This record gives sequence, C-alpha cells and structure tokens, in this order.
Amino acid sequence: MGLVEGPDRCCRRSTSQVKRTALYPRVRVEGGGRGAVSQAGGVLLVETVRKSGLDQAISAALAPWRKPRAVHDPGKILLDVALAVALGGDCLADAGMLRAEPAVFGPVASDPTVSRLVDALAASGPKALAAIRAARAKVRQRVWHLARNAAPDTGGQVIVDIDGVLVVAHSDKQDAAATWKKTYGHHPLMAFVDHGSPGSGEPVAAVLRPGNAGSNTAADHITTAQLALAQLPTRYRRGRRTLIRTDSGGGTHAFVGWLAQRGRWLSYSVGMTITDTIHTAVLAVPTSAWTAAIEPDGEIRDGAWVAEIAGDALTGWAKGMRLIVRKERPHPGAQLRITDADGLRLTCFATNTADAPIAELELRHRQRARAEDRIRAARATGLTNLPLHQVAQNQIWLEIVQLALDLLAWMPMLALTNHPARRWEPRRLRLRLFSAAAQLVTTGRSRYLRFARHWPWTDVITTAIHRLETLPNPG
Repeated sequence: MGLVEGPDRCCRRSTSQVKRTALYPRVRVEGGGRGAVSQAGGVLLVETVRKSGLDQAISAALAPWRKPRAVHDPGKILLDVALAVALGGDCLADAGMLRAEPAVFGPVASDPTVSRLVDALAASGPKALAAIRAARAKVRQRVWHLARNAAPDTGGQVIVDIDGVLVVAHSDKQDAAATWKKTYGHHPLMAFVDHGSPGSGEPVAAVLRPGNAGSNTAADHITTAQLALAQLPTRYRRGRRTLIRTDSGGGTHAFVGWLAQRGRWLSYSVGMTITDTIHTAVLAVPTSAWTAAIEPDGEIRDGAWVAEIAGDALTGWAKGMRLIVRKERPHPGAQLRITDADGLRLTCFATNTADAPIAELELRHRQRARAEDRIRAARATGLTNLPLHQVAQNQIWLEIVQLALDLLAWMPMLALTNHPARRWEPRRLRLRLFSAAAQLVTTGRSRYLRFARHWPWTDVITTAIHRLETLPNPG
C-alpha cells in the first residue's frame, strides 16, 4: 500500500494508484543478516589455488619464516594478500575482506601479522624472493600440464614480452625519482608470457627500479630475461622455442648479443631505434622490394608495407640478425618524426628467425602490443601504486601482485577454456564473477554456496567450479 498526503488529510491507496517518480526502488537496509557470503565468486580463485598446488608450494617455500608456535602459516598469509589483490585490493589491509568470510577463505591473519611477515621477507632480501619465485615456477609447470591444449606452449613456442611500467608515487618513497614522462615514482621492468589471441597472459618477472632508470638499460633487460626464463618449464629455458619480444628499449648490442649467445640460442624480436644508418638504408630500398603488411586474419593491412634491409645497418650486430622495417600511413592527427620519410611512419625491429616471410615476422612483432594489455591488467591488480615505503618491501609487493595475476590467468586457462570469459580482464572478472554473492548452506558435514539463479553469470561460475573440481589433486 502507498501513502498519499493531501493538504488536510492523509489517506491510503493501493500501490497501483500511486504515481511512481523514482528511478530505483526503495530498499530498507539493516545489519545482522546471516548466511550470505559476499565476494563468493572468489571461490573460483580458491579452488584454483588448491588444484594448482600453489598453497602447498608457497607454504613449503616460506616454512623457514614460520616462527615456533605460530598460529598462521606464512604461505597462507602471503596467498591471502594475493587473493585480496586479485579481488581488487591495493594494500595489505585489504586482506580484511577475506577475514570477514572464513567459510570461503578460512582463517586470515590480522593486519599486524601480515605486516610483520612482509617485513621479515623484505629483511631476508634475495633469499625470500628466490623461495617465492621457485614455488611459482614449480606450480606454473603443473598448471600448463593441466591446461593441455589451452596452455601457452601448445603451438610449440613460448613468447615472453618484456616491457617497462611507470608507477607513480604519491609520497616520498625509497628510490622514487622523476621519470622520463615527468612524473614521480618507480620504473619497474616486467615480463609476461603471451597466451595469444585465445587468452590473456601471465607474469614471469618483475624487477623494481628507480623512476629515473633508463628504458634501454641492457643489464636490467638481461636480469629480467633471466628471471623470466627461470619461471618457464626447463625445456623452454634455452633454444629457439622461446621467443623474447621487446620494444626499442631492448634493441641494444649487449642485450641482443646475450639473447643470441652460443649455448642459449633464444629467438628474439626486438624493436630498434631508427639511426642515421638505418634511415639511409631505408631510403635506398627500391619500390619493388616492399611487401604489403598483413592482418592476423591474413588479409592485407591497408597503407602498410615491410622490407628487409642489410648492409652497413647490420655491422657490429649478432650473427644471423635480420633487420625489418615497416612504413605506414600515420593515423589522422599524428605528428611525423624526423626519422620518418615521404609522409610515412617508419618503425624497425630485429629478429633471428630465418624461416618465415617478413610480413609474418612483422605481424608477430606487432602483436607485442598485447603486453600493453598485460600492463593495464597489472595496474588494475595492485600496481597502480606501490603501497610500502622501502624498496625491499615493495619488491615483496611486486611478488604478491604477480601471484594475483598468476591466479587471474590460471583460473580462466583451467576453468573457462571454451568460453569468451577466458579473455576477460581483471575488472570484468571481478564485476561479473568474483563479486557475485551467494547463500551459505550447511547440510550434514558439507557446506554449499548457492548463487542466485537470476545472476546473469551464475552458469559461468558453476560450470567453471565443476571444471576445476574434475582436475586431479596435486600429488
């Protein structure tokens, strides 16, 4: 019944007679409810942790940091923070979101306990980082085995993209400095395994650097590549089946020479700065030597051509290196650079792949742009800022961010293989899957989460859970 007030009296009329003016229904709110679980869709990540064996691996790796008679396992504490970050948190205290739902996430340590563990790991320096990374590498190999045809190495090759990330600091933190974009903060270098067009990607390295660190520092690229290779299954840590892709920041003599070093023999596709020598060589390429660039579907890319150049431009570089240049009509409004020619934008990259047409190689290198998607996902998953003060602490935070991104990549790869949701980025996964609420029902000795039938993605959640449940438990 609706209530209608007049100037001198008050009368009740049926709801159907009341003229509705509000855009949304009025709902009364009160506390004290029981049986409802918020962020219930996070059970997808919990089950991914269990089936991948990540909980056991991290627990064993961090056993040296467990104090006698400690209540909470250090591995569980670190995973809880990673789960909170995967669900949208951006600081250590956001683990409290999990603490409120013990039926799904189990007992969660207090904020001071979490902070003490991060401080202890940071104080251990390389020892703690090596332990966490070794556990991740071990689990990654198992996850790829479980994923079978959905794994990133299904085609017989693994592609690792290396790129820099600018992280703005809003306070004076250790090693924060002015960046080349005239901001203030840090400049980490990260590496991601590309899942290709069917999926997303997963992080395999993150090196924290000051904000004024160079974009083309060869030593940092070598360190990042070493960490990335150590995360891959043993058979991909050397040899042509592993491709390292970078932008022009990786186009240095030292880094290319390291990639092609005898005994390592990695494949590479690295961007190159257009020098005067390269620019002169491009101008000398005859019209007949240019080949039309192609799109992923094999169609010709409108307004783009590629050619291979040789001669003096290759002097001093690693043996077997090919130099491929692309000329392209610039986008409307784009300003040409001094290295461009004839009104066309010039870009160049180097590769040591010898048995493929240059148009295919150029397409492969252009797909390095997917690394920008991975960086966007990282920013949405705890990398918007570095929440701690010391460098050692923030390096632990980077490992936590990588754990969260691993889970956000592994869960779709294992549970959403044949669904478009495998390509969803973290924000969409959170909005549609993880944020779904459910009713907690206890029957006998079992507990069930009942998701609402009217939620549009309940079928996606339940199907993914069932798929995870069919996977074998870790040995």
